[in-house]
Amino acid sequence: MSEELAFKVDVDSARLDEYVARKVVSLSRTQARKLILKGRIVVEDMTVKPSLRVTFGQVIKVLSEIPEPGVIEPEDIPIEILYEDDDMIVVNKPPGLPVHPGAGHPSGTLVNALLYLRPGLKEVGSRERPGIVHRLDIDTSGVMVIAKNLASHAHISEQFAQRSVNKIYLALIKGSLTQLEAIIEAPIGRDPGNRQKMTVVDGGRLSKTRYKVVRNFGEHQLLEVQLLTGRTHQIRVHFASLGHPIVGDRLYGTKSKNIERQFLHSHLLGLAHPSTGKPMEFNSPLPLDLQDFLTTLES
Repeated sequence: MSEELAFKVDVDSARLDEYVARKVVSLSRTQARKLILKGRIVVEDMTVKPSLRVTFGQVIKVLSEIPEPGVIEPEDIPIEILYEDDDMIVVNKPPGLPVHPGAGHPSGTLVNALLYLRPGLKEVGSRERPGIVHRLDIDTSGVMVIAKNLASHAHISEQFAQRSVNKIYLALIKGSLTQLEAIIEAPIGRDPGNRQKMTVVDGGRLSKTRYKVVRNFGEHQLLEVQLLTGRTHQIRVHFASLGHPIVGDRLYGTKSKNIERQFLHSHLLGLAHPSTGKPMEFNSPLPLDLQDFLTTLES
């Protein structure tokens, strides 16, 4: 039995099969679970259960052939570049564009577009997600940063891991919150009733979201939301758990008239430059589709 892959856990706590599926893009959670049950994925050289919660620093070994990921082809997809230098690219991601290839989206992604513009990115980070240091949901628009070399990739990734990146979103919710400004602190984990969703659950990962009401629109409120942690679907889950889902969020709320996607926009991103350490801040105004929807609420 020969070792094919080994890596250290870089989070405080995570379920083994879910964590392996996140780290090894070419393995689905189901495939990871099967390999764990066969003893082909081990933790600290011990066979374990798929439900084991691994902790920071533990070594996971995959003792089985990993499916070869497909080649990501460059594609001429227009994207707006907000800033670029030798170390990073900052883009304004449009709604409807997946960040990287995956199930249901083998092509037509931001990564395909970036490889067309900057072929050298294929050498930065993983083969499946070259240059990518964070993500936005497919229907979330706004500011994203991409690393252009390995040193920048490591430096920016560490900033995200240490939660020193300032991430501010604009979100429209249904209803009215009782507090105009507050921090939501509620643990998030996989929804046991629907594996495609996340939910607030006992034993979930620490999750903190700060918000401030910017404007009232009758039965809706426009919020400025700051992520203090970076969990999957965090903003959407936290406000849905309060009974105030993001407008247009079909997964955690309901479909809304006059808007084709969730009203969630990455408005501002602040980080230290990976080479100089200089604080930098980038912002993207509310896109036209969301501006137009606000106009319908005013009429």
